[in-house]
Amino acid sequence: MSSRRSRSRASSGGASRISDEQISDLVSKLQTLLPEARLRSNDRVPSARVLQETCSYIRSLHQEVDDLSDRLSELLATADVSTAQAAVIHSLLM
Repeated sequence: MSSRRSRSRASSGGASRISDEQISDLVSKLQTLLPEARLRSNDRVPSARVLQETCSYIRSLHQEVDDLSDRLSELLATADVSTAQAAVIHSLLM
């Protein structure tokens, strides 16, 4: 049995199905969370585009976290760990 058929049967076998209207509503809500989307007016954007922008935004957030983590590691490595502030920061991160 193909995976498409098994998914179709699983979704029709008593599980609640999400409507097109609900999907549209969720995509609209997701679009409002994206920084680029906030700059636009209420233009109708295809769902696929919103999902692509969401994935791109999440990737950029991951990259930003990685960069900040590297920077913090460098600062901690060069910081005087004998100070009370450095000790607290170090204990929170480790």
